[in-house]
Amino acid sequence: MSDRGSEVPVLAIDIGGTKLAAAMVGADGHLTAYERVETPNRPIGHPDPEARSRDAEAIWAALDALVGKVLAAAGADAERIAGVGVGCGGPMTWPAAEVSPLNMHAWRGFPLRDRLRARFPGVPVRVHNDAVCVAIAEHWQGAGKGYGNVLGMVVSTGVGGGLVLGGRLIDGKSGNAGHVGHIVVDPDGPPCGCGGRGCLEAIARGPGLAAWAREQGWRRDDERDPTGVDLAADARAGHPVAMAAMRRAGRALGIALASTANLLDLDVVAIGGGLSQVGDLLFGPLEEAFSVHARMDFARRVRIVPARLGQTSGLIGAAALVQRPDLYWGGDDR
Repeated sequence: MSDRGSEVPVLAIDIGGTKLAAAMVGADGHLTAYERVETPNRPIGHPDPEARSRDAEAIWAALDALVGKVLAAAGADAERIAGVGVGCGGPMTWPAAEVSPLNMHAWRGFPLRDRLRARFPGVPVRVHNDAVCVAIAEHWQGAGKGYGNVLGMVVSTGVGGGLVLGGRLIDGKSGNAGHVGHIVVDPDGPPCGCGGRGCLEAIARGPGLAAWAREQGWRRDDERDPTGVDLAADARAGHPVAMAAMRRAGRALGIALASTANLLDLDVVAIGGGLSQVGDLLFGPLEEAFSVHARMDFARRVRIVPARLGQTSGLIGAAALVQRPDLYWGGDDR
């Protein structure tokens, strides 16, 4: 396969705590034979090793069945694909891709890449963090296309990102470069799941915002626990506490991105994920805080825009790990 991409499609996979998605993706980023299923994932999991092992295999079986369905729909088989590209939640070892997604308790050190290599011998199998794959997609085919220096972000249940500098993905020593969610924006702020305090993710992630809004008196009519999606909907409807939560998230994002722009001299920041869908309710306070804290001319010129590719961006970015390894793959050859 050429480093400039292949006309043979890539099998792309996007693994999350709520859904598994797969598709065939061509050299132009176009998807065919798209399929998705719910992840057979217990939110808390079980401490019993035997139960966790059963749950781990149940997730793998669902993924294996999904992949088979996509291949059948595309009229392809394991010998007629250019390779397999995967985006998966972290943390993970990289590039070996023993994965331990925080929202999938059953997968702890799960040998995802080895399993896929056994399933697809003879073709490249490449796995990266799911937020990194979103960043790759936005640089390759989305809001950052044509620019050399791009930060792609996801603001949803967590806050993650990936970094392209000089036209190439920057992996860092452990594959975690671009992890913008753990920039500290308020040293006296709330505790973060990473063990720190005042990280961007601790403030701007959907569940954290919903918890903050509940403390301020926000309620929903139904009995279930409201989510960040509910909060965003109420913000769009004009609920004052929900709107204040979006301002809180936007301010934190603006502060973090000012520091990032000063450090990295970026062209574009593309922000995706569920919370980005509220538009000016988030981007307005973001831009206000950014303008206060980014005072150097080179930093102020950064374009901060909504991501363009939507829910399929993770699959497009995962495919690019195989279609464009010259730009997006810094791991081993296979």
